[in-house]
Amino acid sequence: MTTVSVLIVDDQILLRQGLRKLLEIEEGIDVVGEAANGVEALEFLSSAAPLPDVALVDARMPLMDGVTLIGRMREEYPGVPAVVLTTFDDDELIFGGLRAGARGYLLKDVPPEELVSALRRASRGETVLGGPAAQRLVAALDPARAPGAGPATGSAAPAASPLSEREEEVARLVGTGATNREIARTLFITEGTAKNHVTSILRKLGLRDRTRLALWVRERGGA
Repeated sequence: MTTVSVLIVDDQILLRQGLRKLLEIEEGIDVVGEAANGVEALEFLSSAAPLPDVALVDARMPLMDGVTLIGRMREEYPGVPAVVLTTFDDDELIFGGLRAGARGYLLKDVPPEELVSALRRASRGETVLGGPAAQRLVAALDPARAPGAGPATGSAAPAASPLSEREEEVARLVGTGATNREIARTLFITEGTAKNHVTSILRKLGLRDRTRLALWVRERGGA
């Protein structure tokens, strides 16, 4: 089995160390470096010999975010494919990352075996998309297949929700009064991921807090 060398780029040191330990126990994976942001990643790449086979990049980081970093890498290090690993699944980041040149887009609640497989596939030049990213891409190409889209009829269809399928699930649970911990347990995700989903939902809907989100859900008959 060919060994795949990986650069981890994430601003959270605990997550970087956790990913390193997770990946280093996998046969054929070698973590060759870490960086806390895009600036540090470019500094690492400028002196790396040989270059890593793939970079695992967070989307949102200080100094230089993941999308900007990936664009720079495509220009300066085109032989190093990047896979985005983030807690956010909104359109801006997904399409921004893919347009910048990312070879993959995964959420941080992806199972370890899928993450390892994605790194190996990306190192071979394949594109790897997690479920939410794949759904967004399909929806962009064919709006009729967007999550929540109903069959075409002769009457005007209701306005599509700006939320992803997972965000709709989280919103419905908020509507029942569930806490982030309860949401995490119900959907088998981390509490941090649940919190990030709620933050994204509030931003997309222009709501200030969970109370207004719960009211929004109930007005739609979702709770």
